[in-house]
Amino acid sequence: MKSVINRLLYLLITAVALPAMAESVDITAVFRPDASAPFKNEFVNTTPDSGYCETYKPYCTVLNLFSIRLPLRSHSLMPMQPGTGPRENATFQVPANWRPLQVTHTETGETEQVEVRIAGIGSKYVLSDTVENLTGSPGVEGHRRLWGITWSNAPLPCQISSVGYYGEHWYGFFWRTPVEAACFRQTNFTIPSMYYEFLEFTYELRTPNPLRMTAGMYTGAHTFTLGPGADFDFGDVMIPEDTQLTFRFTLEVDHNLKVEVPPGGHSIRLEPQGGWQAWLQGGRKPSRLLRDQTVNLWTSSPFKMTLECDEPLGNTCSVRNANGHQVPLDVAVSLPFGLTDSTGAQVNRRPLRLDGSGTEQFLPSSYIDRKPSTLHFEIKRDAVEQMLEQPGSTYSGSATVVWDSQI
Repeated sequence: MKSVINRLLYLLITAVALPAMAESVDITAVFRPDASAPFKNEFVNTTPDSGYCETYKPYCTVLNLFSIRLPLRSHSLMPMQPGTGPRENATFQVPANWRPLQVTHTETGETEQVEVRIAGIGSKYVLSDTVENLTGSPGVEGHRRLWGITWSNAPLPCQISSVGYYGEHWYGFFWRTPVEAACFRQTNFTIPSMYYEFLEFTYELRTPNPLRMTAGMYTGAHTFTLGPGADFDFGDVMIPEDTQLTFRFTLEVDHNLKVEVPPGGHSIRLEPQGGWQAWLQGGRKPSRLLRDQTVNLWTSSPFKMTLECDEPLGNTCSVRNANGHQVPLDVAVSLPFGLTDSTGAQVNRRPLRLDGSGTEQFLPSSYIDRKPSTLHFEIKRDAVEQMLEQPGSTYSGSATVVWDSQI
Protein backbone atom coordinates (compact mmCIF):
# COMPACT_ATOMS: atom_id res chain seq x y z
CA MET A 1 0.00 0.00 0.00
CA LYS A 2 2.85 2.37 0.84
CA SER A 3 4.34 1.90 -2.64
CA VAL A 4 1.04 2.77 -4.30
CA ILE A 5 0.59 5.84 -2.10
CA ASN A 6 4.12 7.03 -2.88
CA ARG A 7 3.49 6.58 -6.62
CA LEU A 8 0.26 8.55 -6.48
CA LEU A 9 2.05 11.22 -4.46
CA TYR A 10 4.75 11.44 -7.16
CA LEU A 11 2.11 11.87 -9.85
CA LEU A 12 0.16 14.43 -7.83
CA ILE A 13 3.27 16.51 -7.13
CA THR A 14 4.21 16.39 -10.82
CA ALA A 15 0.73 17.45 -11.94
CA VAL A 16 0.80 20.42 -9.57
CA ALA A 17 4.41 21.45 -10.10
CA LEU A 18 4.75 21.22 -13.88
CA PRO A 19 3.04 23.85 -16.05
CA ALA A 20 1.49 22.80 -19.34
CA MET A 21 4.37 22.94 -21.81
CA ALA A 22 3.88 22.65 -25.56
CA GLU A 23 5.93 21.45 -28.49
CA SER A 24 4.89 21.99 -32.10
CA VAL A 25 5.78 20.65 -35.52
CA ASP A 26 5.02 22.10 -38.93
CA ILE A 27 3.61 19.72 -41.55
CA THR A 28 3.58 21.02 -45.12
CA ALA A 29 2.23 19.45 -48.29
CA VAL A 30 1.67 20.71 -51.83
CA PHE A 31 -0.30 19.71 -54.89
CA ARG A 32 0.88 20.69 -58.35
CA PRO A 33 -0.45 18.91 -61.44
CA ASP A 34 2.05 16.57 -63.05
CA ALA A 35 1.68 15.87 -66.76
CA SER A 36 3.77 12.71 -66.38
CA ALA A 37 1.32 11.32 -63.80
CA PRO A 38 -2.11 12.82 -64.57
CA PHE A 39 -3.96 10.29 -62.39
CA LYS A 40 -1.86 10.98 -59.30
CA ASN A 41 -4.27 13.32 -57.57
CA GLU A 42 -2.42 13.53 -54.26
CA PHE A 43 -0.60 16.02 -52.11
CA VAL A 44 3.14 15.60 -51.79
CA ASN A 45 4.43 15.88 -48.23
CA THR A 46 7.17 18.52 -48.27
CA THR A 47 8.05 18.33 -44.56
CA PRO A 48 11.75 17.49 -44.19
CA ASP A 49 12.31 14.10 -42.57
CA SER A 50 14.32 13.96 -39.37
CA GLY A 51 15.23 10.94 -37.30
CA TYR A 52 14.16 7.49 -38.44
CA CYS A 53 13.04 8.17 -42.03
CA GLU A 54 16.01 10.42 -42.64
CA THR A 55 18.22 7.37 -42.03
CA TYR A 56 15.93 4.70 -43.50
CA LYS A 57 14.49 6.66 -46.43
CA PRO A 58 13.87 3.74 -48.85
CA TYR A 59 11.94 1.80 -46.20
CA CYS A 60 9.75 4.80 -45.34
CA THR A 61 9.16 5.65 -48.99
CA VAL A 62 7.75 2.20 -49.71
CA LEU A 63 5.33 2.49 -46.76
CA ASN A 64 4.52 6.17 -47.42
CA LEU A 65 5.81 7.12 -43.97
CA PHE A 66 7.41 10.35 -42.76
CA SER A 67 9.27 10.97 -39.52
CA ILE A 68 10.06 13.78 -37.14
CA ARG A 69 12.52 13.83 -34.24
CA LEU A 70 11.92 16.29 -31.42
CA PRO A 71 14.28 17.20 -28.55
CA LEU A 72 11.53 16.21 -26.12
CA ARG A 73 12.79 14.26 -23.11
CA SER A 74 10.90 12.06 -20.69
CA HIS A 75 12.32 11.43 -17.20
CA SER A 76 11.59 8.73 -14.62
CA LEU A 77 9.84 9.88 -11.46
CA MET A 78 10.97 6.88 -9.43
CA PRO A 79 13.01 3.71 -9.80
CA MET A 80 11.69 0.94 -12.03
CA GLN A 81 11.39 -2.30 -10.09
CA PRO A 82 11.08 -5.91 -11.27
CA GLY A 83 7.77 -7.55 -10.53
CA THR A 84 5.70 -4.36 -10.97
CA GLY A 85 2.95 -3.74 -13.52
CA PRO A 86 3.21 -2.43 -17.09
CA ARG A 87 2.56 1.20 -16.16
CA GLU A 88 5.40 1.09 -13.63
CA ASN A 89 7.77 -0.04 -16.37
CA ALA A 90 8.54 1.12 -19.92
CA THR A 91 5.14 1.61 -21.61
CA PHE A 92 4.28 3.20 -24.95
CA GLN A 93 0.84 3.92 -26.34
CA VAL A 94 0.49 6.45 -29.16
CA PRO A 95 -2.39 7.82 -31.31
CA ALA A 96 -2.14 5.13 -33.98
CA ASN A 97 -5.78 5.51 -35.02
CA TRP A 98 -6.69 8.16 -37.58
CA ARG A 99 -7.36 11.60 -36.08
CA PRO A 100 -9.36 14.10 -38.21
CA LEU A 101 -8.64 17.80 -38.33
CA GLN A 102 -9.98 20.69 -40.34
CA VAL A 103 -7.94 22.89 -42.65
CA THR A 104 -9.30 26.23 -43.84
CA HIS A 105 -8.55 28.21 -46.99
CA THR A 106 -6.81 31.37 -45.87
CA GLU A 107 -8.79 33.60 -48.27
CA THR A 108 -12.12 31.97 -49.03
CA GLY A 109 -12.76 30.24 -45.70
CA GLU A 110 -13.52 26.92 -47.44
CA THR A 111 -12.80 23.92 -45.23
CA GLU A 112 -11.48 20.43 -45.91
CA GLN A 113 -10.58 17.46 -43.71
CA VAL A 114 -7.12 15.99 -43.16
CA GLU A 115 -6.40 12.84 -41.16
CA VAL A 116 -3.19 11.89 -39.38
CA ARG A 117 -2.01 8.83 -37.45
CA ILE A 118 1.20 7.94 -35.65
CA ALA A 119 2.66 4.86 -37.31
CA GLY A 120 5.81 4.38 -35.23
CA ILE A 121 7.59 5.56 -32.10
CA GLY A 122 11.24 5.66 -31.14
CA SER A 123 13.83 7.17 -28.82
CA LYS A 124 16.97 6.27 -26.87
CA TYR A 125 16.73 5.24 -23.23
CA VAL A 126 19.62 6.47 -21.11
CA LEU A 127 20.30 4.65 -17.83
CA SER A 128 21.61 6.17 -14.61
CA ASP A 129 24.35 3.50 -14.56
CA THR A 130 26.02 1.13 -16.98
CA VAL A 131 24.22 -2.07 -17.90
CA GLU A 132 27.19 -3.99 -16.50
CA ASN A 133 26.73 -2.42 -13.06
CA LEU A 134 22.97 -3.01 -13.23
CA THR A 135 22.99 -6.59 -14.58
CA GLY A 136 26.53 -7.92 -14.27
CA SER A 137 26.92 -8.16 -18.07
CA PRO A 138 28.37 -5.54 -20.43
CA GLY A 139 27.24 -4.41 -23.86
CA VAL A 140 24.29 -5.83 -25.73
CA GLU A 141 24.11 -8.85 -23.40
CA GLY A 142 23.60 -6.48 -20.47
CA HIS A 143 20.74 -4.72 -22.25
CA ARG A 144 19.21 -8.10 -23.09
CA ARG A 145 19.43 -9.27 -19.46
CA LEU A 146 17.99 -5.97 -18.21
CA TRP A 147 14.72 -6.42 -20.10
CA GLY A 148 14.80 -10.09 -21.09
CA ILE A 149 15.24 -9.05 -24.74
CA THR A 150 16.84 -6.10 -26.51
CA TRP A 151 14.70 -3.17 -27.61
CA SER A 152 15.49 -3.79 -31.27
CA ASN A 153 12.72 -6.40 -30.85
CA ALA A 154 9.35 -4.70 -30.38
CA PRO A 155 6.84 -5.99 -27.81
CA LEU A 156 3.43 -6.83 -29.23
CA PRO A 157 1.25 -5.29 -30.49
CA CYS A 158 4.10 -3.03 -31.65
CA GLN A 159 6.19 -4.41 -34.49
CA ILE A 160 9.89 -4.70 -35.14
CA SER A 161 11.59 -2.19 -37.40
CA SER A 162 15.11 -3.72 -37.25
CA VAL A 163 16.55 -0.66 -35.54
CA GLY A 164 18.81 -1.03 -32.51
CA TYR A 165 22.01 0.75 -31.47
CA TYR A 166 23.54 0.89 -28.03
CA GLY A 167 26.25 1.97 -25.62
CA GLU A 168 27.01 1.00 -22.05
CA HIS A 169 24.45 3.51 -20.67
CA TRP A 170 21.93 3.66 -23.51
CA TYR A 171 19.97 1.87 -26.21
CA GLY A 172 18.30 3.39 -29.29
CA PHE A 173 15.14 1.82 -30.71
CA PHE A 174 12.21 2.34 -33.07
CA TRP A 175 8.93 0.39 -33.08
CA ARG A 176 6.07 0.39 -35.55
CA THR A 177 2.60 0.98 -34.10
CA PRO A 178 -0.05 -0.64 -36.33
CA VAL A 179 -2.78 -0.43 -33.66
CA GLU A 180 -3.58 1.94 -30.82
CA ALA A 181 -2.68 -0.24 -27.84
CA ALA A 182 0.01 -0.28 -25.17
CA CYS A 183 3.39 -1.92 -25.80
CA PHE A 184 5.62 -2.40 -22.75
CA ARG A 185 8.91 -3.80 -21.52
CA GLN A 186 9.35 -5.01 -17.94
CA THR A 187 12.68 -4.68 -16.20
CA ASN A 188 14.42 -7.65 -14.57
CA PHE A 189 16.65 -5.44 -12.42
CA THR A 190 16.13 -2.26 -10.42
CA ILE A 191 16.77 0.85 -12.52
CA PRO A 192 17.35 3.80 -10.18
CA SER A 193 16.51 6.31 -12.91
CA MET A 194 16.52 6.73 -16.65
CA TYR A 195 15.30 9.07 -19.35
CA TYR A 196 14.30 9.05 -23.03
CA GLU A 197 16.67 11.43 -24.78
CA PHE A 198 14.27 12.50 -27.55
CA LEU A 199 10.93 11.64 -29.12
CA GLU A 200 10.72 10.53 -32.72
CA PHE A 201 7.76 9.17 -34.59
CA THR A 202 6.59 8.28 -38.06
CA TYR A 203 3.22 9.49 -39.26
CA GLU A 204 0.80 8.90 -42.12
CA LEU A 205 -1.46 11.46 -43.75
CA ARG A 206 -4.79 11.26 -45.52
CA THR A 207 -5.42 14.39 -47.50
CA PRO A 208 -8.48 15.50 -49.49
CA ASN A 209 -8.73 15.25 -53.27
CA PRO A 210 -6.91 18.38 -54.49
CA LEU A 211 -8.84 18.36 -57.77
CA ARG A 212 -11.92 19.32 -55.75
CA MET A 213 -10.17 22.14 -53.88
CA THR A 214 -9.78 25.83 -54.62
CA ALA A 215 -6.25 26.98 -55.39
CA GLY A 216 -4.44 28.61 -52.48
CA MET A 217 -3.29 27.86 -48.95
CA TYR A 218 -5.16 25.78 -46.36
CA THR A 219 -4.07 25.82 -42.72
CA GLY A 220 -5.13 23.96 -39.60
CA ALA A 221 -3.80 22.39 -36.42
CA HIS A 222 -4.32 19.41 -34.14
CA THR A 223 -2.98 19.13 -30.59
CA PHE A 224 -2.02 15.82 -28.99
CA THR A 225 -1.52 15.43 -25.26
CA LEU A 226 1.47 13.74 -23.63
CA GLY A 227 1.71 12.06 -20.26
CA PRO A 228 -0.06 9.37 -18.21
CA GLY A 229 -3.40 8.55 -19.83
CA ALA A 230 -2.80 11.04 -22.67
CA ASP A 231 -2.57 10.55 -26.45
CA PHE A 232 1.15 9.81 -26.10
CA ASP A 233 1.23 7.68 -22.94
CA PHE A 234 4.59 6.48 -21.58
CA GLY A 235 3.21 4.95 -18.39
CA ASP A 236 3.19 6.35 -14.86
CA VAL A 237 6.96 6.42 -14.34
CA MET A 238 8.28 8.13 -17.49
CA ILE A 239 6.98 11.70 -17.64
CA PRO A 240 7.57 13.90 -20.73
CA GLU A 241 8.88 17.44 -20.30
CA ASP A 242 6.08 18.78 -22.52
CA THR A 243 2.42 17.95 -22.10
CA GLN A 244 1.17 19.02 -25.53
CA LEU A 245 2.32 18.40 -29.09
CA THR A 246 0.65 20.46 -31.83
CA PHE A 247 0.73 19.54 -35.49
CA ARG A 248 0.40 22.70 -37.62
CA PHE A 249 -0.64 21.93 -41.17
CA THR A 250 -0.17 24.00 -44.32
CA LEU A 251 -1.52 22.56 -47.56
CA GLU A 252 -0.80 24.42 -50.80
CA VAL A 253 -2.95 23.84 -53.88
CA ASP A 254 -1.36 25.18 -57.07
CA HIS A 255 -3.83 24.54 -59.87
CA ASN A 256 -3.37 24.86 -63.59
CA LEU A 257 -6.11 26.08 -65.96
CA LYS A 258 -5.12 26.91 -69.51
CA VAL A 259 -6.99 27.11 -72.81
CA GLU A 260 -5.22 27.15 -76.18
CA VAL A 261 -7.06 28.23 -79.33
CA PRO A 262 -5.28 27.11 -82.51
CA PRO A 263 -4.21 29.82 -85.00
CA GLY A 264 -7.23 31.24 -86.80
CA GLY A 265 -9.61 29.75 -84.25
CA HIS A 266 -10.86 33.12 -83.03
CA SER A 267 -12.58 33.80 -86.35
CA ILE A 268 -15.53 31.47 -86.92
CA ARG A 269 -17.19 31.12 -90.35
CA LEU A 270 -20.54 29.34 -90.20
CA GLU A 271 -21.50 27.11 -93.12
CA PRO A 272 -24.07 24.43 -93.97
CA GLN A 273 -23.08 20.89 -93.16
CA GLY A 274 -21.00 19.74 -96.14
CA GLY A 275 -20.44 23.30 -97.39
CA TRP A 276 -22.34 25.59 -99.75
CA GLN A 277 -22.16 23.42 -102.87
CA ALA A 278 -25.55 21.76 -102.34
CA TRP A 279 -27.25 25.17 -102.48
CA LEU A 280 -25.09 26.74 -105.16
CA GLN A 281 -25.32 23.77 -107.51
CA GLY A 282 -28.66 22.20 -106.62
CA GLY A 283 -30.57 25.06 -105.06
CA ARG A 284 -31.16 23.11 -101.86
CA LYS A 285 -31.56 25.52 -98.99
CA PRO A 286 -29.37 24.87 -95.95
CA SER A 287 -31.24 23.73 -92.83
CA ARG A 288 -28.70 25.15 -90.42
CA LEU A 289 -25.32 26.87 -90.29
CA LEU A 290 -22.63 25.54 -88.00
CA ARG A 291 -18.96 25.30 -87.13
CA ASP A 292 -17.08 23.18 -84.60
CA GLN A 293 -13.92 24.70 -83.19
CA THR A 294 -11.40 22.57 -81.30
CA VAL A 295 -9.53 24.14 -78.40
CA ASN A 296 -6.87 22.49 -76.22
CA LEU A 297 -7.45 22.37 -72.49
CA TRP A 298 -5.23 21.93 -69.44
CA THR A 299 -6.87 21.82 -66.02
CA SER A 300 -6.42 20.36 -62.55
CA SER A 301 -9.21 22.32 -60.91
CA PRO A 302 -12.97 22.60 -60.95
CA PHE A 303 -14.16 25.37 -63.25
CA LYS A 304 -17.28 26.89 -64.70
CA MET A 305 -17.99 28.21 -68.17
CA THR A 306 -19.90 31.34 -69.04
CA LEU A 307 -20.95 33.11 -72.21
CA GLU A 308 -20.67 36.82 -72.91
CA CYS A 309 -22.05 38.67 -75.95
CA ASP A 310 -21.85 42.11 -77.51
CA GLU A 311 -25.46 41.73 -78.72
CA PRO A 312 -27.42 39.24 -76.58
CA LEU A 313 -30.65 37.72 -77.84
CA GLY A 314 -32.62 35.91 -75.20
CA ASN A 315 -30.24 33.71 -73.22
CA THR A 316 -27.62 33.46 -75.96
CA CYS A 317 -25.67 35.56 -78.47
CA SER A 318 -26.67 36.74 -81.93
CA VAL A 319 -25.49 37.74 -85.37
CA ARG A 320 -26.81 40.80 -87.22
CA ASN A 321 -26.77 42.15 -90.80
CA ALA A 322 -26.35 45.74 -91.96
CA ASN A 323 -30.14 46.25 -91.90
CA GLY A 324 -30.26 45.35 -88.22
CA HIS A 325 -31.85 41.95 -88.72
CA GLN A 326 -30.77 39.77 -85.81
CA VAL A 327 -30.91 35.99 -85.30
CA PRO A 328 -29.73 33.85 -82.36
CA LEU A 329 -26.33 32.20 -82.35
CA ASP A 330 -26.25 29.09 -80.16
CA VAL A 331 -22.98 28.02 -78.51
CA ALA A 332 -22.33 24.66 -76.85
CA VAL A 333 -19.31 22.80 -75.48
CA SER A 334 -18.07 19.21 -75.42
CA LEU A 335 -15.36 18.38 -72.89
CA PRO A 336 -12.79 15.54 -72.95
CA PHE A 337 -13.05 12.32 -70.97
CA GLY A 338 -12.12 12.92 -67.33
CA LEU A 339 -14.29 16.02 -66.99
CA THR A 340 -17.89 15.77 -65.78
CA ASP A 341 -20.53 18.09 -64.41
CA SER A 342 -21.45 18.14 -60.71
CA THR A 343 -23.75 15.14 -61.18
CA GLY A 344 -21.03 13.02 -62.78
CA ALA A 345 -22.50 13.28 -66.29
CA GLN A 346 -20.27 13.58 -69.35
CA VAL A 347 -20.31 16.95 -71.08
CA ASN A 348 -21.44 16.57 -74.68
CA ARG A 349 -22.81 19.56 -76.61
CA ARG A 350 -23.74 21.27 -73.36
CA PRO A 351 -25.39 24.65 -74.18
CA LEU A 352 -23.60 27.76 -72.99
CA ARG A 353 -26.07 30.36 -71.78
CA LEU A 354 -25.78 33.94 -70.64
CA ASP A 355 -27.16 33.09 -67.20
CA GLY A 356 -24.59 30.29 -66.78
CA SER A 357 -27.21 27.61 -66.14
CA GLY A 358 -26.01 24.08 -66.82
CA THR A 359 -22.31 24.98 -66.84
CA GLU A 360 -21.89 26.07 -63.20
CA GLN A 361 -19.28 23.44 -62.33
CA PHE A 362 -17.12 20.95 -64.21
CA LEU A 363 -14.94 18.55 -62.22
CA PRO A 364 -11.76 16.74 -63.32
CA SER A 365 -11.16 13.16 -62.18
CA SER A 366 -7.52 13.45 -63.22
CA TYR A 367 -5.18 16.12 -64.51
CA ILE A 368 -6.35 17.12 -67.99
CA ASP A 369 -3.15 17.69 -69.94
CA ARG A 370 -3.68 19.37 -73.31
CA LYS A 371 -6.81 17.44 -74.18
CA PRO A 372 -9.03 18.67 -77.04
CA SER A 373 -12.46 20.08 -76.26
CA THR A 374 -14.92 21.43 -78.80
CA LEU A 375 -16.98 24.60 -79.05
CA HIS A 376 -20.08 24.16 -81.21
CA PHE A 377 -21.48 27.24 -82.95
CA GLU A 378 -24.85 26.93 -84.67
CA ILE A 379 -27.67 28.93 -86.25
CA LYS A 380 -30.79 26.77 -86.31
CA ARG A 381 -33.32 26.16 -89.10
CA ASP A 382 -35.86 28.91 -88.25
CA ALA A 383 -33.14 31.54 -88.05
CA VAL A 384 -31.53 30.34 -91.29
CA GLU A 385 -34.86 30.69 -93.12
CA GLN A 386 -35.10 34.28 -91.89
CA MET A 387 -31.57 34.98 -93.08
CA LEU A 388 -32.37 33.62 -96.55
CA GLU A 389 -35.12 36.21 -96.77
CA GLN A 390 -32.38 38.86 -96.58
CA PRO A 391 -30.49 38.13 -99.86
CA GLY A 392 -27.01 39.55 -100.22
CA SER A 393 -26.63 40.10 -96.49
CA THR A 394 -23.64 39.37 -94.37
CA TYR A 395 -24.28 38.52 -90.74
CA SER A 396 -21.68 38.98 -88.06
CA GLY A 397 -21.42 39.05 -84.31
CA SER A 398 -19.19 38.07 -81.42
CA ALA A 399 -19.35 35.60 -78.57
CA THR A 400 -16.90 35.29 -75.71
CA VAL A 401 -16.51 31.93 -73.97
CA VAL A 402 -15.02 32.11 -70.47
CA TRP A 403 -13.38 29.25 -68.53
CA ASP A 404 -13.36 30.38 -64.89
CA SER A 405 -11.78 28.51 -61.97
CA GLN A 406 -13.28 30.97 -59.49
CA ILE A 407 -16.52 29.16 -58.88
